[in-house]
Amino acid sequence: MEQMHRTDARDLNLSEKLINVNRVAKVVKRGRRFSFSALVVVGDGEGHVGAGLGKAREVPSAIRKGGAIARRNLIKVPMVDGTIPYRIISKFGGAKVMLKPAAPGTGVIAGGGVRATVEAAGIKDIVTKSMGSSNPINVVRATMLALGQLKDPKQEIARRKSRAVSSEETGV
Repeated sequence: MEQMHRTDARDLNLSEKLINVNRVAKVVKRGRRFSFSALVVVGDGEGHVGAGLGKAREVPSAIRKGGAIARRNLIKVPMVDGTIPYRIISKFGGAKVMLKPAAPGTGVIAGGGVRATVEAAGIKDIVTKSMGSSNPINVVRATMLALGQLKDPKQEIARRKSRAVSSEETGV
């Protein structure tokens, strides 16, 4: 599997979106101890997006941690006229996500975590389908995996041409 392209968050104007807050109870000797996990997506609306899951004893701390983790995991999404270059299906755990390019003016046809993730990336026209598990964490991770696997068609053609030329020269 291809490695996702990471980006530095310092020079981007990122906006945060909270997708899900989950209360987790740990049973200890004197009762229950509660902590929270927060799923946060950050993006600049111009092709950079990241997702993070922060865990802490208080909700604001969990959100802050989730945002920091999301900033560390930023990826660059190749876009063509406000949509993705081609259809892709990705799976993470029990969640399966299909992302399909759409004609200009279609809008974002998605729900839950997929919608928040593609909007944060700045994708204007896309059709999506979330299949299998509806767990927001796995759905967002499957979406991030799909967006990370996308390649820019023009760069890929150039790369393949250069590889073909170099293999002809070596006689392989």
